[in-house]
Amino acid sequence: MTFIPLIARLEQNIALAVFGKRDVVRLCLTALFAGEHVLLEDVPGVGKTLIAQAVAKSISGDFRRIQFTPDLLPADIVGSSIYNATNQEFRFSQGPVFANILLADEINRTTPRTQSAMLEAMEEHQVSADGTTYPLPEPFMVIATENPMEFEGTYPLPESQLDRFLMRLSVGYPNRENELNVLKTHQTAKPIQSITPVLSCEQILEIRQGVSQVRVDESINRYILDIADVTRESDELLVGVSTRGAVALSRAVQAFALMNGREFVVPDDVKSLAAAVFAHRVMPKTYSHANQRQAVEAVVERLVESVTVPV
Repeated sequence: MTFIPLIARLEQNIALAVFGKRDVVRLCLTALFAGEHVLLEDVPGVGKTLIAQAVAKSISGDFRRIQFTPDLLPADIVGSSIYNATNQEFRFSQGPVFANILLADEINRTTPRTQSAMLEAMEEHQVSADGTTYPLPEPFMVIATENPMEFEGTYPLPESQLDRFLMRLSVGYPNRENELNVLKTHQTAKPIQSITPVLSCEQILEIRQGVSQVRVDESINRYILDIADVTRESDELLVGVSTRGAVALSRAVQAFALMNGREFVVPDDVKSLAAAVFAHRVMPKTYSHANQRQAVEAVVERLVESVTVPV
């Protein structure tokens, strides 16, 4: 079964509100179909939240948004037990994390304690409270946004949580023509309000099943591990890509191949996604807040180019 018509319908629907960011949207959808999460990092006001909302509203599932602030508590995310005086027992009240698409807006503005409340949900798709485990609905995806670390009032995400995101993406400024369209459309209404669901949760799960059927040749697996190895041996990096990072790239290229209408992965899929999947999982030897993301991505891209491409 080909999923191209469904994917095209989803992309066209998102494009009604998001102008000129097709590449970023496709990578977000790659993460969605891979069953993973995505982190959008950029300066305020370039459309990070808009992209997340457009993706979420295009799917007929439960959508929740959490605005992360310094005073947010873990219970505000996962939920808490409330005492019922009538039957004299505690009842667990589910938090906003119990959704199909969760927008974690400005995730780095809350404290590390609250950030860590997302770890179990993102990795195991479940929440544990008072000795009981509660499964999250499927499909489940977190789309988080954050401002660069040089901005005031932010808490850098720990490496363990960054590793839960399949990709870290930058939105960037739109070109002049697309920015002009933004001005025109927002003078009369907000385009995001016209977005309606075009795919069901069941269809998303079918696409995810299709992703698992995409063939990854042994040479592609070795190519991914070769890239991971050079990051571990590089003089520019203090910490290289872990095994979980290699698995993440393998899963991502399967989804990317399916989105391009193929039932098999090619080396170009790996080269296209390596920086987005690996850059936030490595640690440079020289650290600087300024242009940190771009610098690390450039290092990963150079390392990818140094690895022999399988034939």
